[in-house]
Amino acid sequence: MSRRLVNITLDNLDDLPHRCRRCVFWELDAVAHDRAVTSGGAALEKEAWVSSTLLEWGSCGKLLYVDDVPAGFVLFAPPLYVPRSVAFPTSPVSADAVLLMTAHILPEYTGGGLGRMLVQGVAKDLTRRGVKAIEAFGDLKGADGGCMVAADYLLSVGFKTVRPHHRFPRLRLELKSALSWREDVEVALERLLGSMTPEGILRPA
Repeated sequence: MSRRLVNITLDNLDDLPHRCRRCVFWELDAVAHDRAVTSGGAALEKEAWVSSTLLEWGSCGKLLYVDDVPAGFVLFAPPLYVPRSVAFPTSPVSADAVLLMTAHILPEYTGGGLGRMLVQGVAKDLTRRGVKAIEAFGDLKGADGGCMVAADYLLSVGFKTVRPHHRFPRLRLELKSALSWREDVEVALERLLGSMTPEGILRPA
């Protein structure tokens, strides 16, 4: 079984799961998001966001292939490029951190170490670019799927709460620790990515 991790570009954007390819929850503010969904232009907005972020900042996502079949992905960017990040009660993201927007491993590929490969690839990439940490808005309910990451899983893979909230705490992972995860954390990471689904979208309250 061959595994290949590549940067998301305009050439492979269509390899994202169909719903994720059309999802612009993170990429647009609430008003622009609703307008894009209503007009049917969400896929074009996604493409425009990836294009501008690549040009201005650099790699903003990773795609993981198993035997040339897309098996998982992750999207990340500085908060400046993520309009939805300011909508959370625990905003803003720290100035030295990149925001983990969303991640997913297809169910049929969970349990094989792919989550570790995906996120450690992100950590290595960002470390080379001088980034010190990854932050994410966790969801303490964590049961409705969508673009949010369950806070309990973030905690289990080494994230620490930097701003508590009853629903959407902001959590942080220092990249030095991410590059030296132990096996138990890697197993938890597999559970994290395997539990996420592109079905539906959670909106911050």
